[in-house]
Amino acid sequence: MDELLNDLNPPQKEAVLHTEGPLLVLAGAGTGKTRVITYRIANLLNKGVEPYNILAITFTNKAAGEIKKRVATLSGEKAAGVWLSTFHSFAAKVLRMEARHINLNPNYVIYDDADQKNIIKQCIKELSIDEKKFKIGSIQDAISRAKDDLIDSVSYSIYTITDNDKMRYMISSVYQLYQNKLNSCNALDFGDLLLKLMETFMNYPAIREKYQARFHYVLVDEYQDTNRAQYMLVKTLAGKHHNLCVVGDDDQAIYSWRGANVRNILDFEKDYPEVKIIKLEQNYRSTKAILDCSWNVIKNNSSRKEKRLWTHKSTEENVRLLSFSDELEEAKFIAREIKRQHSSENKPYDGFSVFYRTNAQSRVFEDAFRQEAIPYNIVGTLKFYDRKEIKDIISYLRVIINPNDNLSLKRIINVPHRSIGDTTIKTFEELAAKDSISLWEALARLEEFDIMPRSKKSAAEFVALIKRFTVQLAELTGPELVQAVLKESGYLAELELEDSVYSKERINNLMEFISAVQEYNEQNNGGKIEDFLANVALMSDLDTLEARQDISKVTIMTLHLAKGLEFDTVFVTGLEEGLFPIASSIMEDDLDEERRLCYVGMTRAKNSLFLTHAESRRLYGQLRFNAPSRFIHEAHLSTEPAIMNKPAQVQQAFRQDEKGQNRNKFYRRGQRVKHPEFGNGRIVTISGDEDDLKVTVIFENGDMKKLLVKYANLHAF
Repeated sequence: MDELLNDLNPPQKEAVLHTEGPLLVLAGAGTGKTRVITYRIANLLNKGVEPYNILAITFTNKAAGEIKKRVATLSGEKAAGVWLSTFHSFAAKVLRMEARHINLNPNYVIYDDADQKNIIKQCIKELSIDEKKFKIGSIQDAISRAKDDLIDSVSYSIYTITDNDKMRYMISSVYQLYQNKLNSCNALDFGDLLLKLMETFMNYPAIREKYQARFHYVLVDEYQDTNRAQYMLVKTLAGKHHNLCVVGDDDQAIYSWRGANVRNILDFEKDYPEVKIIKLEQNYRSTKAILDCSWNVIKNNSSRKEKRLWTHKSTEENVRLLSFSDELEEAKFIAREIKRQHSSENKPYDGFSVFYRTNAQSRVFEDAFRQEAIPYNIVGTLKFYDRKEIKDIISYLRVIINPNDNLSLKRIINVPHRSIGDTTIKTFEELAAKDSISLWEALARLEEFDIMPRSKKSAAEFVALIKRFTVQLAELTGPELVQAVLKESGYLAELELEDSVYSKERINNLMEFISAVQEYNEQNNGGKIEDFLANVALMSDLDTLEARQDISKVTIMTLHLAKGLEFDTVFVTGLEEGLFPIASSIMEDDLDEERRLCYVGMTRAKNSLFLTHAESRRLYGQLRFNAPSRFIHEAHLSTEPAIMNKPAQVQQAFRQDEKGQNRNKFYRRGQRVKHPEFGNGRIVTISGDEDDLKVTVIFENGDMKKLLVKYANLHAF
């Protein structure tokens, strides 16, 4: 083991050898935390600790498998006896082992996300809840968050009585019925695993004490990502021996939206005053220039553990900050730069990654990569044109252009819900097959069908709707037609009513689709919607062809999915106020997590880092002129001149903005203001001068308004 310790730097070695008492290892990006966890377990085994007495918990099966494999290499067969798993796997195994002692059938099944949705759907139906007002996804999120906070259905109901909140009351009713159904099915969902385990430890002291006595040493990876249930489980398991080692980095805490609480790592010393703190600051991934500019950003966070990464890698200036006129030029430059480096420097495509803040931003990069014939892979989500809401709107447009498109017609006939069920559709299909006509032609013969009056009425209204759109096809531009379909079909209203994280993202994607149609129009002198759809279809065919080939691909993804990864060259894009940082974080003065997200993206780069922003951006169907992100200023980089030519409208807007900034003494970028109708907000751009002074404000509800100051009645504060 002594020879193996020579592979470690001094802080890593100290973390491995410190075995007694609580230990907090602050492991910065690329500092070798997996090596520390692996060698720490191997050292314990080498000192004679029984594998049975060691527990190591990770967040992913992949991480658990990797650590187990490495420990086996260092310690041989003894490694197999170490309990190394994810939080949920640990809970599931303990519950099965103790099932008979806690009145739980050990043959319980674990319901996944789809199963949960189905059960909640049944509950909504039985409780006569209007699914249009209270969506399944929102209710599922609320129940999951409650379980993460160790709040069972009974406790949730009690809290609701004192709340007088109709939404919470409805969720409480569903939660109780949902839990009853799970119990009757002998099923647990993911949230139940930790909730049930903690209830077991609280209600059965003998069981709790058995596991506390067993685990002399507890190790937890990615501690900054723990929620309350996970925090309480770790604290309970280490309650006897106090030999708890947690490894994490508060600077990489980016998952609060799914229940993680960064205070768990920030306040670790409060729980364990005798804690030993070791900082891993030597970075083995990135160059000094990348580490310096990323530290310049993260050091501005108000709550963080002080640390600064350093490296022996070259000091070559390999960080570039680029400004573009719009998002199309941004994407075009990135695609061409990747292709240039691939061709002239022989760099593989899988060494490049493009990060963005929101899923809707992927579309322009997908288009640019297709145009340059660059193979790419989107991580964690469907490609833009494969997303359900995009396929739905494309199907509407195809039916409007060609009503005899049976496949598209069948997809949208009951979307949004119109009481045209599968049985009714099957009746139409049978007539179509019998008379060798299309489904649309069968719908035209509604009076011949013996179906429910409600279904017949809905089908007639759908036919009238499509006919109306067919007339508008010749009257409206492509973007106008898409907007009409979204509004008049009720599709957009249904998503707005849902008011969940998922529905908002779908709305954003639909607005981005409008942007795509608008851009196609501008690039093709008002091109027809039929040509746009043909272009999309051809792009999809290319994707299918590429998917069959085992070739190196550029990775594109949201920043939230980037943690734990590394690439030779990274592009962090869309660094603009209101986009990154996202508008809601600016309104809530909650910028720390946005800044951590930026830091995570920057520290994925090994050798080259590009930071980019656009002076104007068409996103979600709107043209916006956003100020450069504050993270750009914090990075202390000089902006390179825009590579592409700027449209005259952009030049003019920003000249006006600068003029307004210089001459206006009452307002400034970033200033908080109050509007009598829209409420509180923050100024993101200023344009014009004197009587023509205009400000663009992001309000707390996420809306962005451009206001003429002399009429706006704004109050600065």
